[in-house]
Order: sequence, then structure tokens, then C-alpha cells
Amino acid sequence: MPLFSDKEEYLNGFAKTKQGLKRLVEIDGETQASNISEDLMITLIESDMGYHTSEKVCKLFLEKAGDSFLDKTQIVYLLKQSMQEIYEAVQDQPIVYSETGPTVYLLVGVNGSGKTTTCAKLAANFQNEGKKILMAAGDTFRAGAVEQLQKWGDRLFVDVVAGKFQQDPSSVLVDACIKAREENYDVLICDTAGRLQNKKNLMAELEKMHRVIDKQIPGAPHNTWLVLDANTGQNGLSQAELFKESTDLTGIILTKIDGTAKGGIVLAIKDKLGIPLRYLGLGEKETDLREFNLDLYLYSILEGLLDEN
Repeated sequence: MPLFSDKEEYLNGFAKTKQGLKRLVEIDGETQASNISEDLMITLIESDMGYHTSEKVCKLFLEKAGDSFLDKTQIVYLLKQSMQEIYEAVQDQPIVYSETGPTVYLLVGVNGSGKTTTCAKLAANFQNEGKKILMAAGDTFRAGAVEQLQKWGDRLFVDVVAGKFQQDPSSVLVDACIKAREENYDVLICDTAGRLQNKKNLMAELEKMHRVIDKQIPGAPHNTWLVLDANTGQNGLSQAELFKESTDLTGIILTKIDGTAKGGIVLAIKDKLGIPLRYLGLGEKETDLREFNLDLYLYSILEGLLDEN
């Protein structure tokens, strides 16, 4: 078993999911795979994996197991294989980096998902790589959001372009793009308004943002990432579906994984939408945003079970 620097954070973050799966390894000796299929299906659904993805995992698990009698180590191994195959069925597209000028990240999502804090955490990550960072406070419709990002900027010594309360978010992004381009920033991270209106208005707003950014920095935004609160479970998946219909999402950041969230949503998102998980928010500090690692994720909810038995 390889050692990972983030192993403990992952284990803590997915503690609730692991606890839910624990019943699958509470067996003495061996049991036939078909005898645990119902428990497996229920447990996966309860982990926020959803019926569709849970059914696919169970079917693949039973195909691999056949009529075999399994001990708990074999159960975990086959379940891990099944989940990994489903996640990797659609290959993750790489993050896009601009060859000339700043790389632009547009963060979208509903209010309360943690977008503004995630902007700051991303900035801290890029800062550690030696990048020159600019943030755009485009969430102008939530009271205090602009000030919140400005405080993060002061704390991290990162520049922030801010507009006024209820100012058109696109105009803030235009100003930020001009500054990022003219002052040679490496990265521009754009916070956006978190209004989830009807699909038509959402699409129009996101299209406008993309259009004005591309006009200032051709080819941008290079990455459009949806920020989702992991605690919203299947509701979060519905949000993701709506945003995917409204814009070209290239990644998802799952926030608030602090031991209370149910981690099955990770697999459901990838299975149903084909959108890669980019980062997980595993705590409140600016250093608590971790790149998604499939091996660590599977270890934290599956293999860790065997360590406790």
C-alpha cells in the first residue's frame, strides 16, 4: 500500500461514506456474492451514488464475482475494481493552460456552494507554484461576496478586481481580463454570481460571460469549473446537469467534504455527466483544497475498511 501525503485528509473527509460501507465487510469467513448484492445496492444508494450508478456498480461487481464465495478482502477488491472502471469509462480531459497570456478559470455554481472561498483556495495553490495571480470578484449580487474575496486577497497578498454591489458581473470580468492581460498575470480566477434562475436566463448570463472574456483574452476562459457542495448529494447532481446544459463545463470542484458529506456523489457525477473531478475541498483553510486523486478516493472509502477489521 503506497503512502500518500493526503491520505489522512481523504480518510477524514469520507468518514461517513466509509462508515456506511462498513456493513459489507462485517462478515465471518466467506459469503456468496449474490447474498450481498441487495445490501450493496442499498448501501451505495445511501452513499449518494444514486440509483443509476449504484445499479451499474452492482452489476459489474456481480459479473466479476460470478458464483464465487468471497471474503471481505475480495469484496473490497472487486468493488474497488468496479468503481474504478466506471469512473474511468470516460477519460478525463486535461486542464487547459494558455500558451500566451494568462490562463483564465471561470468558477460557476449556486449560492452557498463555496465558490468565493474556493477562488481563494485555488489562488493559494497556484501561488505555491510561483504563479502571479489575479482574482475577479464577479459575485456582485450576494451581499458581502465582493468584500469576502477582497479580504482573502489581502490575506494571501493576491490582487483583486472588484465591482460594486449589483454591478453587471460581466463588466467586472472585462476589467479583470484587461488588467490580467496588460500586467502579465499568469492566472486569472473569476468568481461569478451564484443565481440559479430558469435555464434560459442562466444560459444567457453564462454565454455573456464567456463572450466578454473571449473578446479580451482570445480562447478564454480556458477552464470553466462548477463548484458543488458535496452535502447537497443528488440535488448537486441536478445542479450539475443544469449547468452542463447551459455552458461548456470542463471540471467540477466538490466542496465541504468534512466528514459529513456522502462520497458516492463523486462517482455519480463522473458516470452521469462525464465531467472530471478537479479538486476536493477537505477543510476550511486555504491549504485544504486538494487535487482529486482517484486512488486516494477509493482507498478512503474502501480499503480503509480493512484496516479497521
